[in-house]
Amino acid sequence: MQVEHSRARDFFERREFLDEYELDNVHEDITKAINSFIKIENIYASAARNITTRLENLNDEIQIEKNRNLVHEIKTRIKKPRSIAEKLLRKGYELSIESARDNLNDIAGIRVICSFVDDVYTIAGLLLSQDDFYMIQKTDYIRNPKPNGYRSLHIDVEIPVFLSKQKEWVKAEIQFRTIAMDYWATLEHDLGYKFNGKKTEEITKELKECSDLIAQADLRMEKLHKVLYEENE
Repeated sequence: MQVEHSRARDFFERREFLDEYELDNVHEDITKAINSFIKIENIYASAARNITTRLENLNDEIQIEKNRNLVHEIKTRIKKPRSIAEKLLRKGYELSIESARDNLNDIAGIRVICSFVDDVYTIAGLLLSQDDFYMIQKTDYIRNPKPNGYRSLHIDVEIPVFLSKQKEWVKAEIQFRTIAMDYWATLEHDLGYKFNGKKTEEITKELKECSDLIAQADLRMEKLHKVLYEENE
């Protein structure tokens, strides 16, 4: 396919990747790996669609029952073949499709943005209560923020994807966060990209303080929402 050749060509044109991992003499192995990663993109895209549909169904049910939405927005992304290869090599894993499936939980990524912190835990709990949803691990950066101020609830899961001739269990990473948390994380990422990942101590401190202020605003808005919601019941 033309798309496959385009992606493979883009991969090889990035010389810094080959130089960094000293891969100049293994082009054939890289080509095979990249082609295999391209072939499994559809499986991971199916997993992302599956999770998105489940979330939308749960949100629709809550909307009908309580006249409010738990989910504000859902975003999905599938790791590019280059990113898969880089992560495998960086972690010292074999560059193969089997290695990617076994060792990487975030080839498919789903970001669930909610209005309030309570909504994050409610929708995550409803999703995980489904009997064909297997949780691999959970990391709560909301209750235990990263040192830089990052907040989100990360859940790595494995779900069934039904193909024409078989069923495959596929891993995915789901990030749950509030609108406020997403605002901070987006700007922090943009600033990191702009400064090529080199933040001064002063900038890092300022970002952490901004995160704390945003977290306080999150809690105040949630309290206000609860008061108004109870008054209207």
